[in-house]
Amino acid sequence: MSPSDVAFLAAALPAAVLVGLSKGGLPIVGMLAVPILALVVSPVEAAGLLLPIFVVSDWFGLWAYRREYSARNLAILTPGALAGIALGWATAAWVSEAVVTLLVGLIGLTFVADRLRTAGRDRPPRPAGVPRGLFWGAVSGFTSFVSHSGAPPYQMYTLPQHLPKMVFAGTATIFFAIVNAVKLIPYWALGQLSLDHLKSIAVLFPAAILATFAGVRLTRILPERLFFRLILAALAVVSVKLVWDGVRGL
Repeated sequence: MSPSDVAFLAAALPAAVLVGLSKGGLPIVGMLAVPILALVVSPVEAAGLLLPIFVVSDWFGLWAYRREYSARNLAILTPGALAGIALGWATAAWVSEAVVTLLVGLIGLTFVADRLRTAGRDRPPRPAGVPRGLFWGAVSGFTSFVSHSGAPPYQMYTLPQHLPKMVFAGTATIFFAIVNAVKLIPYWALGQLSLDHLKSIAVLFPAAILATFAGVRLTRILPERLFFRLILAALAVVSVKLVWDGVRGL
């Protein structure tokens, strides 16, 4: 095994594990996968390499959460996401990944700051409204297409609803399974998927699948209050990283 192969595996295996954990119910951690793999390959290549791993992990996540999800949220978010993916495809040649990354990070930090500002107050659940859901679904689809960073917009819409943790996790898993499956077509059309990558990613599937079931188990055993605190903390950390990456890329 050459040094380049060792370096690739050293970055790709943790990235695959993070993808699996995200499909197991911790959606925000999957956003770290592309930046980690981008340490050894270009960000565009990293996104293309990881998409099949996202899709395969999605199938196991779908089975795990087949009975725990919000049908209303999926019905609202999915059309918006499809529009966002289409927009990302249509503007792929002109949209700056750095600008999108920066904006997603700023959105996430704004949301975290608002939640911290109102911590301790009794905030009634916000209903799953159609206009808001279509908007945040579109933003999530667009940012997911550009850099697999669709989780913060999704959380902007769903966290205020105070969904039970398993419903929150299951809805995220099913929603992003749909998004990732749809993304295969434009990724292929844009040349970001290649059969040459299959050998590289085949060794990562087992790690991602095992991590998916570990994520489901972790989601089930964590107390609900702690689960959402960890989600918010992870969102803050990832948002800071996205802002940093976006500023560096400008």
